[in-house]
Amino acid sequence: MPYSEQQVTSVTPWSDKTFSFTTTRPADFHFENGEFVTIGLRLDNKLVARAYSLASANDADHLEFLSIHVPDGPLTSHLVHIREGDSVWVNSKPTGSLTHRHVRPGRNLYMLATGTGLAPFMSLVLDPTLRATHENIILVHTVRTTPELAYRERLEAWAKAHPRLRYVPTVTREPFELTARGSDLFRSGALAAHLGLPAPDPEYDSAMLCGNPDMIREMTVHLKSTGWTLTNHQGIGNFTVEKAFVLHTT
Repeated sequence: MPYSEQQVTSVTPWSDKTFSFTTTRPADFHFENGEFVTIGLRLDNKLVARAYSLASANDADHLEFLSIHVPDGPLTSHLVHIREGDSVWVNSKPTGSLTHRHVRPGRNLYMLATGTGLAPFMSLVLDPTLRATHENIILVHTVRTTPELAYRERLEAWAKAHPRLRYVPTVTREPFELTARGSDLFRSGALAAHLGLPAPDPEYDSAMLCGNPDMIREMTVHLKSTGWTLTNHQGIGNFTVEKAFVLHTT
């Protein structure tokens, strides 16, 4: 697969487990908000690559990625040490199932993320097509500790500037305003109540899921059992998931 060499332009550590970084963008690189691409490092004359969601919007002049650090991970154990000016190799063919084309227009769009599963939603929350086809966009980000709430200040500022964007951070292992998992809040109805919104309804609402495989599995079972339809090769439904996220973790 074709890769191009890009330069790291910034690195932001969020916690001892998570960091983000930006790179230059190839002139001919095009993608839809919400997609992922394979990126890697050349280690011992071999390209070690994994799938990473694009956290930058498709009209940005750079590419941005959010990563977890796995100490023994074949890629992230090296990627965590990159600095400005270093090289990262970016594949030319983005793809993914978290774009505006993967959910039907509706009333409220729920984006449920855990950990670095937040990345695709960073590119999506201000997507003009989604904002035109949904009354509200609700981004729920669940992490274990407060420092892992990557982009928190940016998201709070965006939500303040765009009232129809609702940002809901939750932290499960430290004192915080909301300490339940976002998926549990969604299923119990507490999320809608917290936001003053009607209960999620597959007839009117849509959902996107990205993050921990257990969360995706639990939410998929719940949504299907309560009348929601998963988008797949057979057609567009009212919820979609990104299974490729599991590739981000090494």
